[in-house]
Amino acid sequence: MNLAKFLGNPYNYIFIGFCIVALVQIFYYLYFFSRLAFFKIKPPDKSQTQPVSVIICAKNEAENLANFLPGSLVQKYSTTHEVILVNDNSTDESKYILEEYQKTFKQLQVVELKQEAALIPGKKFPLSVGIKTAKYEVVLLTDADCVPASENWIEKMQECFAGGKEIVLGYSPFQKKKGILNKIIRWEGFHTAMQYLSFAKAGIPYMGVGRNLSYKKTIFFRHKGFSAFNNLPGGDDDLFINRAATKDNVAISIDPETFTITRPASTFNQWKRQKQRHYSTSRYYKTKHKFLLGLYAFTSFLFYPLLIASFLFFDWKFVLSAFFLKTIIQYFIVYKCEAKLREKDLAPFTFLFDLWMFAYYLIFAGSLIRRPRKVWK
Repeated sequence: MNLAKFLGNPYNYIFIGFCIVALVQIFYYLYFFSRLAFFKIKPPDKSQTQPVSVIICAKNEAENLANFLPGSLVQKYSTTHEVILVNDNSTDESKYILEEYQKTFKQLQVVELKQEAALIPGKKFPLSVGIKTAKYEVVLLTDADCVPASENWIEKMQECFAGGKEIVLGYSPFQKKKGILNKIIRWEGFHTAMQYLSFAKAGIPYMGVGRNLSYKKTIFFRHKGFSAFNNLPGGDDDLFINRAATKDNVAISIDPETFTITRPASTFNQWKRQKQRHYSTSRYYKTKHKFLLGLYAFTSFLFYPLLIASFLFFDWKFVLSAFFLKTIIQYFIVYKCEAKLREKDLAPFTFLFDLWMFAYYLIFAGSLIRRPRKVWK
């Protein structure tokens, strides 16, 4: 091929751009996401247990407390532990439900908040109160609409603190239901987890999810809690981890017994609002994290438009070869990750979800610059 002639045709630059985008995507799958795909759960070096404080914040969550709180209260954990429920100015029946639980479960401690923290929007104030109330060094966080997948959740999560770790990132899949919306929500949750768990294994931890997250009180107070972003309604999980996590102090847990199952949004608009709230805080991540996440999202967004344009203006055999190379690597790694996180039923829809991500980035791009709402419920 005559290089000068090749470069002299402006349409060929479309194919060059497509190849660059495909190579960047392949890099992410081989360098980052393969770390989760081939991650092996290692048994603890020795049986060690330590006291744990489970902390749950709730605001008008009576129905969820009735349905899901027992999962945190019936944990099989022989070492001392407590479950702290911070009832944040609820006006429903939460108080009475909690009083009934306390009659049976002596480890349940209820903190009743009677006044809003006017200058600290979101969940950070009640969560800070819960952490300060906790008796024990290891705190394990989840939400009122989550239930542990097993009775060994506490034990398996605290095992990950071996070797001087201060933070443990867990996985919180969405409950499986019928319908395309449920599959979209579950795919997005899986895709997000694939990123933050893989980045953590690569020594670049950037976030966790408060539905299943554990850390030590010392690291919370060392970073002065949430004071650096108290003005934001979100960030009690991802922004705190973004600031406190290092390549050496983070462990991940993908043992299915450590999963916490969460109730998915019931409508598209409800889910959209949840995701907009999350993305409105991601712009406060460290620069290197924003660059790596932005590059991945940007190349994902460009892949299919450049693929179509390359088919129109370049030899289809070369275009198809580049497409298949990237796709085979991607699907193999994604399938392995789905198997690790017990989401294999999503595998048949991987191609459709990959196409959906183009629309997904369009829908939520504005959330990166939109001012976040001041409430968490």
